[in-house]
Amino acid sequence: MKYIMFENFAGEPLPVIFPDRIDHREMRDQIPYPAVLSAGYVEHTESGFHCFGESKCLKKSYRSEDAGLITEAFQPV
Repeated sequence: MKYIMFENFAGEPLPVIFPDRIDHREMRDQIPYPAVLSAGYVEHTESGFHCFGESKCLKKSYRSEDAGLITEAFQPV
């Protein structure tokens, strides 16, 4: 799976996860948030989420805090 970490209108990070067959640029063009904080690939393992890699077209790569932010986004409210 791929992901893009956007900055939402409140200034908070918001992950969007999508299938590998969709380009990072294609997904970026569909989302109205102004800033991309990071982008790359994500996989879910027994120990949690693992982020890696980069998006060459967006000129962004994963950040060490992204896996924790994605985990947080999947927690029940």
